[in-house]
Amino acid sequence: MELKAYGLTHVGRQRQHNEDSFLVESDARLFLVADGMGGHAAGEIASRIAVDSISEFILNTKEDDGTWPHAYDEHYKRSTNKLMAAVRLANTRVLEAMRKDARLRGMGTTIVACFADADTMSVAHVGDSRVYLIRDSKLSRITSDHSWVFEQVQAGMLTEAEAEKHPLRNVITRALGGALQVNPDASEVELKHGDMFLLCSDGLTGMVSEDDILRLVMTNDGNLEKACQELIDTANEHGGMDNITAVLIQAV
Repeated sequence: MELKAYGLTHVGRQRQHNEDSFLVESDARLFLVADGMGGHAAGEIASRIAVDSISEFILNTKEDDGTWPHAYDEHYKRSTNKLMAAVRLANTRVLEAMRKDARLRGMGTTIVACFADADTMSVAHVGDSRVYLIRDSKLSRITSDHSWVFEQVQAGMLTEAEAEKHPLRNVITRALGGALQVNPDASEVELKHGDMFLLCSDGLTGMVSEDDILRLVMTNDGNLEKACQELIDTANEHGGMDNITAVLIQAV
């Protein structure tokens, strides 16, 4: 199944630097969004390391010859295992950069990654950047935020509405660079013609409701570039409190 894709990022209206990074590699069917954090532009470095490390592993590693950096999980397809191995390797690369340069200590990054193989979309993520699936004019969230407020929602301590306004909504509980080992969440989606996937940083979801995200994507009728631009413009119109990144993929 063919895929077309487009990605766009913007610094927003409140930040001086854009610490988001993204990748659209349609030929390799690999798509990434990373939202960095850390002072002195270290977040930008962390997100770029993550994107570069994952893409290098996916593009340059062929078969698993026993040298993959992490164990194989039989519950998932090979492509998903490859993606999870790449994310774990990216965590190691971020940690290595901090060890080499004390000025980078404390940096980290979220990551959301989509990697298509045949008719399956593999999804892996760490942090609170998100992947959505739009199918049959309905939007569903594929990822679950690794954040304090989302954990409280799952525990029944907060409602979704309360979580959206909570002062600790930006506190994430899992990130690349945050621990020696990281466990990405993974899932697999069987592709259908017309499916659309949105990868985005929380600079979008923090400013634009899911209803509006769906409306903006659907009204652009497959024009991915225009849809990405309108998503970012809307986030900025609503305050642009953070860097904003959106990557749209469509199965055609």
